[in-house]
Formats: sequence, C-alpha cells, structure tokens
Amino acid sequence: MEARTLRLAGKQVVCFVESEFEDLELWYPVMRLREEGATVHFVGPKANQVYIGKYGVPCEADKAMGEVNPADYAGVLVPGGWAPDKLRRYPEVLSFVVAMHEAKKPIGHICHAGWVLASAKILRGVKTTSTPGIKDDMENAGAIWVDEEVVVDGHIVGSRRPPDLPAYAKAFADLLALQ
Repeated sequence: MEARTLRLAGKQVVCFVESEFEDLELWYPVMRLREEGATVHFVGPKANQVYIGKYGVPCEADKAMGEVNPADYAGVLVPGGWAPDKLRRYPEVLSFVVAMHEAKKPIGHICHAGWVLASAKILRGVKTTSTPGIKDDMENAGAIWVDEEVVVDGHIVGSRRPPDLPAYAKAFADLLALQ
C-alpha cells in the first residue's frame, strides 16, 4: 500500500473559539482539515481555557488571541452559534480577519459567523451566504447575500448551517490547498 500524500500538510489554520459556538460548525471543518494534514489551532480569549459549545461539547484554546500572527497562518475559520456575537467584540479577532483578508488568505464563515466579517468591514461587494437570520446584517455590511449551501467569492467561503457542512468544509479545504 502506498503512502497517501496529505494535500494540506504544512498548512496552519486558526479556528476562533468562544463560548456557545455551534458544536458541529466548529468540529466538522476542523476534523476535515486535520484529516488532510493541516494543523488547526483553536484561538480564544485565553490560552488553555475550555470553552463549551451550545450543545455541551468542549474545546480548549491552544492560544490566546493576542498570541497569533496572521503571517503564520494559511487560513482562518469562524464557527457559528452565539460565539460570533462575542468574537466580533475583540479587536484582536477583527484585526486578524482584516489581515487575512488583505493577504487574500482563505476565510471560512458559517451560520452566524458572518457577523465577524461584517464587524471587520470586509463584506462590501462580496457574494456570500449565512444563516437567513442574519441576511439583513450581511446585506447592511455590503454583502451580496444568496441562499446557497456554500458560496466561494475569491478567498471568502460562506455557508448557511450544519446540513451544509460537507460542501463548506470541502470548499474551504480546496481553497486552502491552493495557498
């Protein structure tokens, strides 16, 4: 049996975490990226702190928000749930997302995670999607909102909800492989 080459080997990705993240929207893409060889760091307000998802699944932050440099990472994931409403209040999160945007590195957002991109002011003219519950917020931030399972516009990958996770994780991994 031949050894399989992992197409994301050597790529590092940040996944922001705060309490009340949507459990599947955090863990599914992370596991998918790790299966393909990527290193994913959970980044929260405090390193080594455990954050609990909406349905009780824990996630321990590997690093604190102030400890990560966008230049060291190939992409960033923002999970949904209620965590994005908290994440968008941290200047470190917004500046990280803006830096990734300026460098045209993959930015993945699903469900309510669009709030973070809206607060980072990077959605003007971007075709994307989110949970329909924040459609108005996305459009008010300048996004061209569409109701599709996954939307890729340049380096930004958006998705709506947990049933869309297979398409979302694949689209993000495919984009990351091009970095």
